[in-house]
Amino acid sequence: MAIGNAFERGGWVYIYDENGSQTATVNAGNGPEDGLKGYTSSRVNVRIGDWIYTYDERGSQTGVTRAR
Repeated sequence: MAIGNAFERGGWVYIYDENGSQTATVNAGNGPEDGLKGYTSSRVNVRIGDWIYTYDERGSQTGVTRAR
């Protein structure tokens, strides 16, 4: 299953598959720089504080790296 869309609303990032079904919801943080930074067909990147968290289509965290 691939990610078809991801968007941020109300402090959350909603992840949808290519058929338009919601597959996950992840925290978007609440700081001025926090939130959805981008997505591909296989991952979603969300900044929270000084960190970029990477999630898969099911909302499972697959990585974290320090934001630049």
